[in-house]
Amino acid sequence: MKKTIRRRDVLLGASLGVAAAALGGTAASASAGALTLSPTSGPTGTAVTVTGTGFPKKAKGSVALGSSSAAVTTSGSGYFQTTITVPGGLSGTAYVSATVGSSSAQAPFTVTAAATVPAPNLNHPLRFGVATPSGYGSAAELDQVATIAGEGPSIVHAYCDWTTSVPTSGLAYGASRGATPLLTWEPWNASVGGTAQPAYALSAIYGGTYDSYIGQWANSLKAYGGQVLLRLAHEMNGNWYPWSEQVNGNAPGDYVKAFQHVRGLFASAGVPNVQWVWCPNVPYTGSTDLAGLYPGDGYVDLVGLDGYNWGTTQSWGSTWVMPDALFGQGLSELAAIAPSKRVLIAETASAEQGGDKATWNQALIQYLSANSSIMGFAWFDLNKEVDWRIDSSSSSASAFAAALAARP
Repeated sequence: MKKTIRRRDVLLGASLGVAAAALGGTAASASAGALTLSPTSGPTGTAVTVTGTGFPKKAKGSVALGSSSAAVTTSGSGYFQTTITVPGGLSGTAYVSATVGSSSAQAPFTVTAAATVPAPNLNHPLRFGVATPSGYGSAAELDQVATIAGEGPSIVHAYCDWTTSVPTSGLAYGASRGATPLLTWEPWNASVGGTAQPAYALSAIYGGTYDSYIGQWANSLKAYGGQVLLRLAHEMNGNWYPWSEQVNGNAPGDYVKAFQHVRGLFASAGVPNVQWVWCPNVPYTGSTDLAGLYPGDGYVDLVGLDGYNWGTTQSWGSTWVMPDALFGQGLSELAAIAPSKRVLIAETASAEQGGDKATWNQALIQYLSANSSIMGFAWFDLNKEVDWRIDSSSSSASAFAAALAARP
C-alpha cells in the first residue's frame, strides 16, 4: 500500500537532521581552517611562517606555495605552525594553501622584486672590506653591510685558529661575491684563550712541531686556487696573544723565525695564490719594536696595521683618538721598515662613546684615501667589546656611506 507522506513527517525529519548536526552526526559540515602568514610579502627566498587554526584535530596535512611544500600535523585544538620558503618563478600575488583532512584554506602572499645589493668595487684605489660575526659564510650579514655602506665589500675578513682546517667553502663564497678573502691565521687554540699556551710557543712552530698541519693548509689552499690574503699571527707587537715575544716563553727573534718557517713551507709546496700579510697593532707605550719583528721583504707581500678608537669605553683609561693620531706613527714606521710594500688596514672601527662617531668615520676614509700607499681597509663590524658596527647609530651609518661614496 502506498504510504502517504504528510507535512508533519517532513517537518519531523528536518528537525532530526538539525539535531544530528548539532550533536556532531553525519549531517555536520567539515571544520573551516584559517591561515595567518608572517611576513605577508617578500622576494624569492623569503622564509614565511604559516600558522593554521580551526583545522581537524590531530590530523596530518600539507602546506604549499608554488613548488615549495611542507608537511604538518595539527594539535588537539586544530593548530599548526610551519615555515615555507618562497620559491623562484613566482611574482605578484601568490597563494599559500593548506589542506588537512577534508579542510583547506588559502592566504595571499605578495612576491616582491629582490632588493639590489650594491656591488663591490675591486678597482678602487682604497678598497672597502669588512669582518662580520659569521665570517665569509653569511649572505645576510654581507648583504646588510653592503646595503648600509652603499657598496659591497671587496675584501671579506675571517679568522681561523690552528685547530681548524681551511674554510674552502667560505673562501669560495666570498670570492663568488666579487670579494678577495682575507684570512687571519692564528697559531693558538682560540677556545682556550689566554697567552699561556706553551704548545704554541714560537719555538715549537719553527722547530717543526706543526709542519704536517702547515703542509695540509698549504696543499688545501693550493687546491682551492683562488686568491687569498693570508694574515699570519697578527698584532705580534702586543702582549695579548701567545705568539707575542713578550709572553708564553718566547724570546726576541722567535717571531721572525716562526713566520719565515711557515712561509718557507708554503714556498716548498708551491702555493702561488696566497699573498702574505704581516700585520702589527698600532704602536703604543710598551709594545715591541716593529723593526725587530719584520720577517723581510722576501717573506711578505703586504704590510698591515690594526687600530681602534676605543673612545672612553675602557677602564684602562682609553680616550677618543682621531684616525691621523691613531695610525700616524704606525704608518711612518711601516714606511721606514718596508718602503716598497703597500699597506692594508686589516682591522679598524670606532666606539660611539667619547666623541662623534659620524665625524670619525668621515675622517678615517678621508685620511686613508689621502695616503697612496694604503690599498684598503677592513672594518670590524661586530658588537663585541663595544658596538663597533657601522650602524651602531643612524648618524654613523649615514656618514660612513657618504664618505665611502665620496672617496676619490
